[in-house]
Amino acid sequence: MQTVIIVIHLMIVAVLIGAVLLQKSEGGGLGMGGGAGFMSSRGTANLLTRTTAVLAVGFFVTSLLLSWLASLDRKPASILNNVPGQSQPAGGATPVAPNGGGLLDQLKKADEAQQKQAPAGPQAPQSQ
Repeated sequence: MQTVIIVIHLMIVAVLIGAVLLQKSEGGGLGMGGGAGFMSSRGTANLLTRTTAVLAVGFFVTSLLLSWLASLDRKPASILNNVPGQSQPAGGATPVAPNGGGLLDQLKKADEAQQKQAPAGPQAPQSQ
């Protein structure tokens, strides 16, 4: 569904760019051509103006639809959420970790255990 809307959105964008570039500007723009045409300059201006307006509405609708579809997958979250199992301390007290130490203490213990298991010198690679 989202892919189809993105393709439609991109087609609208491409046609909208073309319609804007074809309109006459003060400098003439890309729309300045010879006097011979199937429509008068006023009729062409009205057609391009209406086409641009319709494409602009289509652009806004597809943009809003895409943003709405993207927000469906988003779930509310907070950086202040607590870890399950821990309670919020009252007042300004510091929280007590359930493992008897904080994250830094756990990392330090893991690093010490890894250093104890590491060999003293360089070792030759072993095949497995």
